[in-house]
Amino acid sequence: MAKQFEQSTLGVRAGQRRTEFQEHSEALFLTSSFVFENAAQAAARFTGGDGGFVYSRFTNPTVSMFQDRLAALEGAEACVATASGMSAILATSMALLKAGDHVVCSNAVFGATVQLYASILSRFGVETTFVSPTRIEEWQRALRPNTRLFILETPSNPLGEIADIAAIAAVARKAGAVLAVDNALCTPALQRPLEFGAHLVIHSATKYLDGQGRVLGGAVLGAKGPAMDAVFGFLRTAGPSLSPFNAWVILKGMETLELRMLAQSARALELARWLEQHPRVARVHYPGLESHPQHALAKRQQRAGGAVVSFEVEGGREAAWKVIDSTELISITGNLGDVKTTITHPATTTHGRITPEARAAAGITEGLVRVAVGLEAVEDLKTDLARGLG
Repeated sequence: MAKQFEQSTLGVRAGQRRTEFQEHSEALFLTSSFVFENAAQAAARFTGGDGGFVYSRFTNPTVSMFQDRLAALEGAEACVATASGMSAILATSMALLKAGDHVVCSNAVFGATVQLYASILSRFGVETTFVSPTRIEEWQRALRPNTRLFILETPSNPLGEIADIAAIAAVARKAGAVLAVDNALCTPALQRPLEFGAHLVIHSATKYLDGQGRVLGGAVLGAKGPAMDAVFGFLRTAGPSLSPFNAWVILKGMETLELRMLAQSARALELARWLEQHPRVARVHYPGLESHPQHALAKRQQRAGGAVVSFEVEGGREAAWKVIDSTELISITGNLGDVKTTITHPATTTHGRITPEARAAAGITEGLVRVAVGLEAVEDLKTDLARGLG
């Protein structure tokens, strides 16, 4: 957009391209390819000399609108859309790493991210050191001459640990490494990592950007230059592409992003305070609580605490499963980011495929329950959880 608008305006207006029909809602372009006026134009577009659309694996008007809107919200110069959040992390890794390179990764990232680095990229000669997201000295000690990439998720899933983005960015910058921050849990409505020194921002658009659990999507964002050019080059060749239909659905979801994130955060805080007072709850993990160890940092980096609340119950897995199985309103599913509240047992679902040692290092206990708070009345959520808490 020509001038800088507020976040809520950008979420509704940024990136829109109207056709000659002057449609008010964004157009959905369900086409695999685009027609050229002549052979010379086709040749120019394939080489990048002409900026028009070529093939929907890497250029599509609806996907471009999604990319432009998200870039405006994040304050980024460039955005590459991908098929899912995990494909965004893979695209970043494949674009920036080669055999013999080293990665420093938070041990509090999504379980599939741990699997990607520990079990898949390791087979191709990329070595990863996992460190605490909150201990800067561990990031410094993990550095090697061949360290190329830092991977960070803040707030973390599911414990809501808050990493100091600016401090970790300073370590990465001094080492000549790229810091990529997964911003899926906050979205740009609550946090903009580039403003704190991150080089790249990664999204699972499946989560809050869509907001209603409908489609898969992902994105990588950053400044124009070699890193983003390499991510686009990987997408063009390898093809983990976002479908135009999914891009259109997420565009519609982003129109209400700020409203949803603030409303869901407010409900999450109310629920977290109730859980903190419950005699059957041993501990509550939520950055909006004053008892959270990084509460002050969260207030500096984020507009609100986000919508994910995790809590530990005494009695381990049996007690946690009882809470989950006793719910009648809340959906038992591993997804989050929905306007419908969801509940899961991280140790046996989202983080079930990583080793017991990795779960322990990340603080994923058998008694931990994760609730991703939606837009239902908080009193109804309390009633639903109280049934299993006794």
